[in-house]
Amino acid sequence: MKWIYTMATAGLLHSAVYAQQAPQLGKATVKQVVAAMTLEEKVKLVVGMGFKMPGAPAPAKKDNATAPKADTNSKEGFRLPPMDPEAATIKEKVPGSAGRTHGIARLGIPSITVSDGPSGVRIDPFRNGDSSRTYFATAFPVGTLLASSWDTALVQKVGNAFGSEIRDYGIDVILGPGMNIHRNPLGGRNFEYYSEDPLLSGKIAAAMVRGIQSNGVGTSIKHFAANNQETNRNQINTILSERALREIYLKNFEITVMESAPWTVMSSYNKIDGIYTSESPDLLTTILRDEWGYKGFVMTDWFGGKDPVAQMIAGNNLLMPGTPVQSKTITDAINAGKLDIKKLDENVEGILNIILLSPSFKNYTASEKPDLKANAAMARVAAAESMILLKNDNNSLPITGKKKVALFGNTSYELIAGGTGSGDVHKAYTVSLKKGLENAGYHLDEKLTGNYVNFIWDENAKRPKPRFFFMLPPPIPEYKAESDLVNRLAEQTDLAIITLGRNAGEGADRKVENDFTISDFERALLKQVSEAFHKKGKKLVVVLNIGGVIETESWRNVADAILLAWQPGLEGGNAIADVLSGKQNPSGKLATSFPVNYEDLSSAKNFPGHELETSTAPSTNPMMGKPSEVIYEEGIYVGYRYFQSFHVKTAYPFGYGLSYTKFNYSNLVLSNPSFNGKLTASVTVTNTGKHAGKEVVELYLSAPAKKLYKPGEELKGFTKTRLLKPGESQTVQITLNTASLASFDTSLTRWVAEAGTYKVKIGSSVEDIRLSKDFSLAKELQLPKLNKVLVPPVDIHEMIP
Repeated sequence: MKWIYTMATAGLLHSAVYAQQAPQLGKATVKQVVAAMTLEEKVKLVVGMGFKMPGAPAPAKKDNATAPKADTNSKEGFRLPPMDPEAATIKEKVPGSAGRTHGIARLGIPSITVSDGPSGVRIDPFRNGDSSRTYFATAFPVGTLLASSWDTALVQKVGNAFGSEIRDYGIDVILGPGMNIHRNPLGGRNFEYYSEDPLLSGKIAAAMVRGIQSNGVGTSIKHFAANNQETNRNQINTILSERALREIYLKNFEITVMESAPWTVMSSYNKIDGIYTSESPDLLTTILRDEWGYKGFVMTDWFGGKDPVAQMIAGNNLLMPGTPVQSKTITDAINAGKLDIKKLDENVEGILNIILLSPSFKNYTASEKPDLKANAAMARVAAAESMILLKNDNNSLPITGKKKVALFGNTSYELIAGGTGSGDVHKAYTVSLKKGLENAGYHLDEKLTGNYVNFIWDENAKRPKPRFFFMLPPPIPEYKAESDLVNRLAEQTDLAIITLGRNAGEGADRKVENDFTISDFERALLKQVSEAFHKKGKKLVVVLNIGGVIETESWRNVADAILLAWQPGLEGGNAIADVLSGKQNPSGKLATSFPVNYEDLSSAKNFPGHELETSTAPSTNPMMGKPSEVIYEEGIYVGYRYFQSFHVKTAYPFGYGLSYTKFNYSNLVLSNPSFNGKLTASVTVTNTGKHAGKEVVELYLSAPAKKLYKPGEELKGFTKTRLLKPGESQTVQITLNTASLASFDTSLTRWVAEAGTYKVKIGSSVEDIRLSKDFSLAKELQLPKLNKVLVPPVDIHEMIP
């Protein structure tokens, strides 16, 4: 026993000395730490530890971890890869988070934790069955609503509040913001994303990243790139022109990388030109790192891509959530000489450089007690300031006085705070519009309210639970009020409010019928209530509590006022009431166009693409979808670029939004009549109405189109005034640079500004141009030549005006 004890002690001492001699992260250089790592340790760092997905199979046993097999999950009906066995033995730092990296103690490398999602921290609200302590998070307004503020300062404040919650819950990197383009209104995750326009999307995303990262935590901007649908998202092959890719689908990511240095980027599920984005050196190395100078690291979307070796070669540093199969594949490739150890080292270095910034590395002790009250107040302010007044006939809003209200619509009583899936948030409460109106002092008809509450309770009790956490359960039917009740309400109340609700999320795109369009029941309800109340000389207000664009042209005439609230977060009911009452003057503007009909969209004929014939057996995982292809035949003509260039009427145009006051634009001055590297436009905005308010000033540019076809107008800058009192003025400035003038010339593989006359257009929407002025560019300007990459494999017959 003495000999055994002595040998054991010697072994422990040897290990201690070995650890002491090993370079420590933060004390030695990153390259020295990497040089000291074993192959096993390097592979551990580039492959995540897995995560406890609801319904996922148990981790593989240690003895067969080198050759794991996916287990069948009978409850969900499909297979999921097993977790790393080590994940089962190491306690999660933040239960309910999306994943974590391996820690390597002997080198001073901690494990870092990542969590969903774009609209708030998504973690388990309870731990170990203990309901006495909660870990709820703030559900902030969804991305589309925040973008509708057109206010980067406001969004940065939201980001700061959001980031404080990330930090206080012990998370290192939040998986957001989501910033794909609203290519088509049926996109299931459009609520997470900002806009149809890359400039607005990029500026808002950059503000959010700056706000979050000011707390010493990181972001993962996603999904990079051209991931603009959920249908067949894991197997869809996106084919688009170099110009459309550069001008529309990469530009917002480029702006965010350049202006806010996000810690990480998340590669998307889809392929571009036949290659998974996570396996594309052209995208992840040539463009992201070489052209844009990105210094952070890239992680996959969860189980994204197919070939771990190709992902390593492409520059996708981290495979998430990580599986034993990926670790073995990478190790085997190194040993077989199929993967250069230098490339693996490079990927490890990228991860370590970010770990050095993380709270986990800095031994930050999370309070687990974020200031939820203050963050909820921030969410309420941001939601109210971002909502869009679409219609307000005869000053139907604001609702003054302590009016009695007849409140219709299920979502008036069960507000949709945000979308489903990884973009959802476990929140302590949601303020319904019913509660918000009551808090604001309005009186609701008790009979109608009671009927709705009881109906919704009964229907929810019968509602089947979703099979998986991001699969949207079927909505309950709408409550139908009898005609006698509606007529009585028209007699006894002062006005009617109807809320129309829509929800969507991860895993599926929306449908045209009864989703983009309103249902027969909704149409009948609008008609019934409108006629009853208008006969009595009373108003109907419609609130849109939706995650994506819907059709409005066929029914908007029956409403006196329409307020677009999008999905406003947990304080949504209070925020909507703030706007309806006039406590907050609406100043939001549309970040995405509302078409008259779905068929009017430039992408309507090719969204979401078509399935391909294949001999491969279909996946048992419904989230994987089927091999498919989508061709972006509309090219650069997305959203308002199409509507304006092809003269297609919209229901509500990009940049549109009303106010309770009026604004006059005057004195447009350009700093120079000709462009010489920079040009500043200044304009004076005056509040000519009776209410204090803010105004968004939008600068569109019309450019010469001799060599390249161009959209009729493109957003090139915007700003928002301070709160202007009646009669008060403010002069604002918007600056253009060479990049503002340039379009991507595929034949030259560079951005080019053509010589000729340019027109600056200052407006309150893309269709409401108030002032314009020309300037000239004497000689063509060319930005540095870029790399000829991501060339589509087939000819694309793009739209041309």
